[in-house]
Amino acid sequence: MQKPHYHGHRERARQRFLEQGLQGFQDYEALELLLLFVARQRDMKPVAKALIERFGSFKNVLDASPDELQAIDGVGPAAITLMRFVKQAAARYLQQTSQAGFSPDSPEALIQYCIVSMGAEPNEKFRVLCLDGKFAIVDERDVAEGTVDQATVYPRKVMEIALAAKATTLVFVHNHPDGNVTPSEFDKTLTRGLVLAARTMHIAVYDHIIVSRDTHFSFRESGLL
Repeated sequence: MQKPHYHGHRERARQRFLEQGLQGFQDYEALELLLLFVARQRDMKPVAKALIERFGSFKNVLDASPDELQAIDGVGPAAITLMRFVKQAAARYLQQTSQAGFSPDSPEALIQYCIVSMGAEPNEKFRVLCLDGKFAIVDERDVAEGTVDQATVYPRKVMEIALAAKATTLVFVHNHPDGNVTPSEFDKTLTRGLVLAARTMHIAVYDHIIVSRDTHFSFRESGLL
């Protein structure tokens, strides 16, 4: 029996990746290679191209919700699970990279972790990161999840988390699902309240970072902290 035309293409794609990594792969080619792990009996190039046409980039595909992905013909539960795993694996890698490499003078790894892990969330979340004296993350918790325009955060709850973790420094992170990372007056008032509460516990606040899918706003960088 003659093998389908795409079998040879699959082997060539795998070999190309083994030789040079994803360097030179277009977004749809990277997606096609990923989807080969869950679809052995179907040509996945048209599916990968349809995903890029619908969402615009490899990153946006991984950021898409399961319902959005399932609307594309050829994307089933196994493919959705694999794509969610890849994104969360990347987030864990960045988290552990930031734990190992984060310093008060170079917070880029931490910021990238926050964007990957929270930037594409459909609802607003507020997270507290607890750091020890060496600026290593010792705990992180989501303390509130709201609608797309508001999250309720209680300073007392935040301080309880910080004290339980024996944190010496805190970083606050929350996302703006609409993509506009400019802080609202509520964000500024909340930050002032949290800084004051932390100060009474002799805990420093390093930053409050607002993230979206592709960018961030830092209270510290902007002189608001």
